[in-house]
Amino acid sequence: MRRESGRRVVEVRWRAVGGAAFRVVVVWLVSTLTMLLLAAVLPDFRLQSPGGDSATRVAATAAFGAGAFGLLTALVWPLLIRALLLVPALVCGLLVFFLNGSLLLLALRMVPHGRTSAAPETAVVVAAVMSAVASAAGTALAVRDDRAYRRRLYRLASRRRRRRGPDPETFTTPGTVFLQLDGVGHDVLRDALRPREGANGRRRPPVMETLARWHGDGSHRLTGWRTDWSSQTGASQLGILHGSNHDVPAFRWYEKEKRSLMVCSRPSSVAELQRRAQERTGDPGLLAADGASRGNLFSGGADQLALVLSMAARRGRENRSRAGYFAYFSDPANASRTAGSFLAEVFREIAQSTRAKLRGERPRVGRGGLYPFIRAFATVVQRDVVVAAVIGDMLMGRTAVYADLVAYDEVAHHSGPRSRDTVQVLSRLDRCIKLIAQVAEHAPREYRIVLLSDHGQSSGATFADSYGLTLQELVRAGCGLPLSRRARRSASGAEARAAARAALHRPEQGTDGGEGVEESELRGSRATDPVVLSSGNLGLISFPELPGRASREAIERCHPGLLATLADHRGIGFLLVRSEQHGAVVLGPGGAEHRLETGELIGADPLAPFGPGAAAAVRRTDGFPHVADIMVNSSYDPVTGEVHAFEEQIGSHGGLGGCQGRAFLFWPVELSPPLPGGGGELVGAEQLHRLLRRWLLEAAGPDVRLPAPRVTPAPRTPSRPDGRSESRSRS
Repeated sequence: MRRESGRRVVEVRWRAVGGAAFRVVVVWLVSTLTMLLLAAVLPDFRLQSPGGDSATRVAATAAFGAGAFGLLTALVWPLLIRALLLVPALVCGLLVFFLNGSLLLLALRMVPHGRTSAAPETAVVVAAVMSAVASAAGTALAVRDDRAYRRRLYRLASRRRRRRGPDPETFTTPGTVFLQLDGVGHDVLRDALRPREGANGRRRPPVMETLARWHGDGSHRLTGWRTDWSSQTGASQLGILHGSNHDVPAFRWYEKEKRSLMVCSRPSSVAELQRRAQERTGDPGLLAADGASRGNLFSGGADQLALVLSMAARRGRENRSRAGYFAYFSDPANASRTAGSFLAEVFREIAQSTRAKLRGERPRVGRGGLYPFIRAFATVVQRDVVVAAVIGDMLMGRTAVYADLVAYDEVAHHSGPRSRDTVQVLSRLDRCIKLIAQVAEHAPREYRIVLLSDHGQSSGATFADSYGLTLQELVRAGCGLPLSRRARRSASGAEARAAARAALHRPEQGTDGGEGVEESELRGSRATDPVVLSSGNLGLISFPELPGRASREAIERCHPGLLATLADHRGIGFLLVRSEQHGAVVLGPGGAEHRLETGELIGADPLAPFGPGAAAAVRRTDGFPHVADIMVNSSYDPVTGEVHAFEEQIGSHGGLGGCQGRAFLFWPVELSPPLPGGGGELVGAEQLHRLLRRWLLEAAGPDVRLPAPRVTPAPRTPSRPDGRSESRSRS
């Protein structure tokens, strides 16, 4: 019996060796034919001596050159990419073509008798074409062999990942892949699943055909969830991955006791927020057991990390956040394709922004400077690296994977949430999801793919464009202070900009000379000047000279006309302040007040236009230790859905109003419903965390402690002392 089993093992091994040898020979043959074809087409590339050679000799020369190039690519290229981890990722992408061409020139010099020659620029073209053809041929052959296909994609996704856990063939429970489509609101996704009306009246396919098919055949269901007041990635993803986003009042805020800023795109701030959340919950995170975190702000407790911003604050060998770059760019075909797509995206953005300017489209923000490169990084480099990492995780049989794709969010900030530019981005994201689903069929275990977003986006002209002054200028005017010459419009706080800075090895803003706009203004202002920060259409005003959280009464004593100036401005919806007498108070125009602790109203309710959950969201934020002295939310038009960002964004998120607070959850029907009985609504990132924990446990996933569930009931209208009613969804 043992002899027969051993013979079977030897037979399987010889079959694998034979299959690998066959693939090598076929790829070599295809590469040789490609080189012959390119030599016939390109004038500066030859495979024969000046006097001419026989067809046999030319073919032999091509075979030798193709073999040498393939060998150098297999042996030398990974070493080059590993060395280039010390080089900024964007620079590495631009060096790809040069390095690949250099390898080809080296391979041609290895051909005996000096029959070959190529101009340097021609070598770059030949190398890129041969790498792509060889990669495609190898993949086409390997796809017939499931194990070889898994091994190949695993190598492309992560060469540094070590095998852990049981043998892949013994997996019996499903894994879960969470794909976060950053900034895609519930309404945007719902419309992307519907057929479109063509110009000639014919129905066109949905923007996201793969997701539409899943939704149409009943395999997945779509529901919405309501974000916290701080409707931005930092607060949402921290709550989703670590179970607590307590004391994250905005994208950026001022902490008086340290006289410093916290910014959700700054590696040191993100690392500190993750530490605080873990300390508060006593739990490492959603992905702590056999999980992987890809392209996120936070690790989620995962051991396998790539492009995780909280890890970018580390330097040296322990910084594993750049592992994804090496894993992806170690394949020259991947590197060439991504570098080419990067350049194409830069020119696409320049063309689209020029077209918008010529057509006089409004609203519009500046899209020059480095923005085309930031957009290309988000929509090409980050997307490709993250998708490749997710593929590798599935083929390794990871139990839980959470990945963030930021492409839509970055483009929507500058082009608008429903522009033609964002439609193209959604279509490309759909193709990525389709690829991941196809690869899942070759994974060693079944996978359930859950899609979700961290927030939506609301459109509208910026506050400065609409009213001719920034929030900072309005605050200084209300305080009777001269307008600062250093005051500038707040730059976009998009996550892709921070990821690109980390990829470029640039110092984070506020350290080592990488001073941001806010720090420069703080440094140049007097100690008594207010600190004014922006987070989409949410503004934060702090008074450093007033200790702790300044009360309404203290603010009015120091700056008598400020609160009335802000509350009565047409571009501002409401203010949150803390009163010594009434506690948390929401102020609106014309002296309107909503006293949150008693529910008492004076005049019209300032929160009424923002929906039934607004009071609960504001009340929760009021309890944060680092809430600003004055929290400012821009006005919101319920008819048009427009808000006014205090930053340079025509698609914004960060506060209350419109689609920004309505994210989506797209989940497979095998999982239990988000809420028992199907009633109520998911509210807040922390509740979403508990739901994802429950789903992992249902799949017999990580053995983690699950907090007692807290179900948020449907909004109800309890009576109040003044006889009015108030809708509440969460205490």
